[in-house]
Formats: sequence, C-alpha cells, structure tokens
Amino acid sequence: MTDSAHILGTFEQALREARAAVMRMASISERNLDNAIRGLLTRNAELCNEAIAEEEEVDLLERRIDAESFEILLRFNPVAGDLREIIAGMKVANNLERVSDEARSIARRARKLLKHPEIPEVHLIEPVYEKAASLLRSAVRAYAEGDADLALSLYERDRELDEAHREVIRELSKLVDRESGQVKQILHLIFMVRSLERVGDHAVNIGEDAVFLINAEDIRHLGAKRAAKRTVAGEGE
Repeated sequence: MTDSAHILGTFEQALREARAAVMRMASISERNLDNAIRGLLTRNAELCNEAIAEEEEVDLLERRIDAESFEILLRFNPVAGDLREIIAGMKVANNLERVSDEARSIARRARKLLKHPEIPEVHLIEPVYEKAASLLRSAVRAYAEGDADLALSLYERDRELDEAHREVIRELSKLVDRESGQVKQILHLIFMVRSLERVGDHAVNIGEDAVFLINAEDIRHLGAKRAAKRTVAGEGE
C-alpha cells in the first residue's frame, strides 16, 4: 500500500509540473506578443528586444514539456483522462511556441519600422491585436479551467479576427500603390497583421485541444456547428 501511494503521488506531481510548465509557456507567449505590439505602438525598441529574447525560454520550455511528457508516458503508462492530459499539454505547448514565434517575427519587423519616421497607419494594427490577444487569453483559460463552451466560442471570434485582418490588409494594400516612399514600412505592417491572424488560428487549435482534454472528442476540421453538436452529444453519453 505504501509503495502504491508513493507511485501515485509521484505521478500526480509529474502531471502538475507538466501542466504548470504549459501555463508558464502561455504566460510568456502572451507577454511576448504584448511586448512586440506595445514596442511597435510606443516606438520602444527595448520591448521588442524583450519579446525576441524571451522566445528562447519558450523554446526551452516546449522541449522540456515534450521530454517530461514522454517520460511520464514511459514510466506510468497513463490511460483515459490522464493520457489526454499529457497529449493535450504537448499539443497546447506546440501552439504556444508558434504564437511566440509570431511575436518574435512582429518584434523584429517592429524594430525595422522604428528606424523610420512613424506613419499613422501603424495604429491600424491595434484592433487586430486586441482581437488576437483576447482569443489567445480565452483559449488558455478554456484549457486551464476545462471550459468546453468557452473553447467552442473561439470559432466565431476567430471569424471576426479574420474579417478585421482582411479589412486592414485591404487598406494597407491600397497604400502600397499610393505611398511609393513607404512601401517597405507598409509591407512590414501587412506581415505583422498576418502574424496576428495566425495567432488566432493557434488559439483556436488550443481550444480544440481543450475540448479533446475535457470531452475526449477530436473536433478538428469539423467547423463550429458540427463541433458543437458532437460535443453536446458526447456530454449526453
């Protein structure tokens, strides 16, 4: 009995540590994205530098999560919900690493923009960022709190982000033709907006991982309505 209790305690501790590492990744990735955009909007190169430097820690955390998760699988052979916990954590970590990659890309482009006089079109990026950052925060909360309804709500909000992204891209594309002296700056903004759209995609992926963890349902590629129907059906079983 003593040995069994010791093994169980070690397993539970390993699960807690794995989840804590994922949540730390989430915190750093969100901060990196915020620093990159604030660095752009406030013309603060130091914030951009922080977003770039901190991305390395996110990479290290992802590798640690992968290594420790495989160790848990090998040592404890988890099943059912515990197995989903490990798999979902690894998938969420992968998406968070990609979010941080996008933050680094934005920060690098922001630093290049800061070498030129400010252009008013920079602020077109702000509402797109707010939607993307809100999506990411909600996705992480859905995963952390086991909230499948919140996870499913991300589909509609991602469509709103996509539309905001398209509107800004259209506006910036018009400027490319008119403002020949600012083409490079405008192109940097276009790529930043595209990075934010991809952040939304990764947030949706995290939401889908949350549903997998909560309901043991793979809802990828189903779309919002079919995913909701399948999730409700799964809850009723």
